[in-house]
Amino acid sequence: MRLILLGAPGAGKGTQAEILSKLLEIPTISTGNILRAAMKEGTPVGLQAKSYVDAGKLVPDDVIIGIIRERLAQPDCAKGYILDGVPRTIPQAQAMEEMGVEVDRALSIEIADEVIIERMAGRRTCKDCSTTFHIVANPPKKEGVCDVCGGELTIRKDDAPETVKARLLTYHEETEPLKAFYAERGKLVSVENQATIDETTAVIRKALEI
Repeated sequence: MRLILLGAPGAGKGTQAEILSKLLEIPTISTGNILRAAMKEGTPVGLQAKSYVDAGKLVPDDVIIGIIRERLAQPDCAKGYILDGVPRTIPQAQAMEEMGVEVDRALSIEIADEVIIERMAGRRTCKDCSTTFHIVANPPKKEGVCDVCGGELTIRKDDAPETVKARLLTYHEETEPLKAFYAERGKLVSVENQATIDETTAVIRKALEI
């Protein structure tokens, strides 16, 4: 299955992508993780991306599409993939179609802005491996410490309330129109966010028939 995950920042796309990746045995291609690694390493692309991310703005299309093109050419994507965080705009989606990136379903997780702002305030991210936790919904075994690698958990700058509001505004203006784009192609599947991660996974599995 070749799947795109849509939804506002904080809708739970990354968490659900990880679960679906194991279920379907296909890789998750998260532009956020790729970009954060590049920013941490201080690569030219990373430094370029950092100025946009810190301001709560979208990274330019040419940077994103270049990363995706390289990643999907790798052997582990031959049987399918899950795209998390891309496309974010209609031009990105059109560019991906033009370069032959196939999509079977575009899954949109629906959630209210107020819920996201509250949720993001509790999110913690490992500064070493980028695994995310939540102090209420998905807490680490030891406070402030990553379960996966033992790294320090931090509040990302783009999870701060004012930055979240700016990101939500950008989402509604630039990314939400993708729902109509994929609906026109008969590929959109929408699900409502549920109270727990497991419940959300259950409605997604039912919607995708997996």
